[in-house]
Amino acid sequence: MNAFNGLGMGLGNLARVSNAVSRSISPENFTGEKGKGAMASEGTGAHAARDLGVGWKVSPSVSIAGHQEFTMGVIDGPGVIQNIWLTCSHQVVRSLIFKIYWDEEEEPSVYVPVGDFFCNGWGERALVNSLPISVNPAGGFNSYWEMPFRKKARIVMQNLSHESTVLYYQINYTLTDVPDDMAYFHAQWRRSNPVPYKDVHTIVDGIKGKGHYVGTYLAWQVNSNNWWGEGEVKFYMDGDKDYPTICSTGTEDYFGGAWNWDMNGQYVTYSTPFLGMHQAIKADGLYKANQRFGMYRFHVMDPIRFEDDLKVTIQALGWRSHGRYLPLQDDIASVAYWYQLEPHTAHPPMPGMDDLEII
Repeated sequence: MNAFNGLGMGLGNLARVSNAVSRSISPENFTGEKGKGAMASEGTGAHAARDLGVGWKVSPSVSIAGHQEFTMGVIDGPGVIQNIWLTCSHQVVRSLIFKIYWDEEEEPSVYVPVGDFFCNGWGERALVNSLPISVNPAGGFNSYWEMPFRKKARIVMQNLSHESTVLYYQINYTLTDVPDDMAYFHAQWRRSNPVPYKDVHTIVDGIKGKGHYVGTYLAWQVNSNNWWGEGEVKFYMDGDKDYPTICSTGTEDYFGGAWNWDMNGQYVTYSTPFLGMHQAIKADGLYKANQRFGMYRFHVMDPIRFEDDLKVTIQALGWRSHGRYLPLQDDIASVAYWYQLEPHTAHPPMPGMDDLEII
């Protein structure tokens, strides 16, 4: 029997011992080296710790200047990132871009505004209680996506704003053997603002290689009256052209709900291990003119497997007179999460601040 490598953790494996090594990177230990934590003499907490000295929370966070990138950590493998925690001002969740590079990549495999990555794309805090993503009061972002790498992992936060911002974070990982059949984690952000009339929002396109799709997050602004979620999610895989292999029956259906999420004339939010409609922002009759929603669907138990290529789209579809569908022109931003064997095709360029802005 092969020795346990400390991966695939869960209650069923929790009692098993392994030779995997636990390490953690944070502003208190930028390298993750053994016995090198809490040694800082300078940092964002230095003034508060001036009477106490080294070891007393001298460097709990970092300040990232405007238009600058900060390398949160570089890890030599083989190993697996098992948890990421971070927090920042909710006002910068679209201007901080989260990037992760595997091995010797020049293009990131994860390339997403940080709020959207953690299913908080609207700049207003929303709690998430799912298996891979957890968001807790007040703005604690947690990822439990298992992220294997063989040679190196490089985690970067890019500040697109002209203003500096403070970031707290911790990256927990293990150094261990990585099996040949473990693929690399990827995430991509896109926005259609608005969706062109009679067109669709493309969640992801151009995926090439072998892997499996594991999740969708949508930040959806409704730009019309009446119910807006009749649209289908479609998965075009392995050569599909005009018609997909997998097609949902409606937007709320794909996210595990039914009948417009309407109970007693109100949208009802929910957050479960694999899916949720966890955020419903109402128009206020003054400056907030539109309804906005946050939804996630994590294919942990039912990954969408592909051999060669994958494209995922969603329709924005409502109702017009005489029982007819109405193609909508809503503002939809999305994150696609998937695993694949490298190499991957480059993500689309991240747009500028005006096209990222929540307005």
